[in-house]
Amino acid sequence: MARIVTTPNLNAYLDTLRFSEIGATLLARSDDGYNVIVTGIDGKAETFSSYQDHPFAGGRPGKVFNSRGQRSTASGGYQFLIKDWGHYRTALKLPDFGPVSQDKWAIQLIRERGALADINAGRIELALKKCRNIWASLPGAGYGQPEHKLETLLKKYVSYGGALA
Repeated sequence: MARIVTTPNLNAYLDTLRFSEIGATLLARSDDGYNVIVTGIDGKAETFSSYQDHPFAGGRPGKVFNSRGQRSTASGGYQFLIKDWGHYRTALKLPDFGPVSQDKWAIQLIRERGALADINAGRIELALKKCRNIWASLPGAGYGQPEHKLETLLKKYVSYGGALA
């Protein structure tokens, strides 16, 4: 469940994003996904214990996630990359990498994609399309990673208390 208090639709959308990025099993075995590190090629789930900073901020190398040796530093409920952390930490005055800070960062990305009004109006399919270049798990993202079906995400969104237009 989103830790920030917003509108019911926005909270449901945030929960849906975390479900999409983290998956139901790991969501249940973690702090609602907020402490999850990207799963590497070994398939082993990993979590972090301190929300003081992005888990890759200390210079830890990214995790190899495919047979081509590509690496990722994706972390947290929305799988944020270390390369973007400094900018958003400063711009949003985030005190840490905790759940509320992650929610604020996700909302900013949604705002930058022009999807906030769509979410609040229940136009979730449109909001997902606007945000899919940020989150690889969204339908049509095109990153070559597993994507959820639109129907699955719409059902999750409603189950989290969101209303569709």
